[in-house]
Amino acid sequence: MATANVSVRLDAQLKHDAEELFDALGLNMTTALTMFLKQAIRNQGLPFEVKRDVLNTDTLAAIHDVNNNRNVSRAFDSITELMEDLRA
Repeated sequence: MATANVSVRLDAQLKHDAEELFDALGLNMTTALTMFLKQAIRNQGLPFEVKRDVLNTDTLAAIHDVNNNRNVSRAFDSITELMEDLRA
């Protein structure tokens, strides 16, 4: 089987972390990428679920409050001061 070269630009830390993982699994980068590509072809798509994070309504409301400076606690200089405020 003829082979072809593929050049990929990656974040250096991502490459390092992936190489460490693959090494622990007894794989090298080429074998791991080949496995990924074969699974993508077999699945006729990515071999894992891809979706964006969807924030729930409580989280969206909290973000809105922070952005509008509502329902935000003041800063405390000590745990004692915080606890006194919580008990009030």
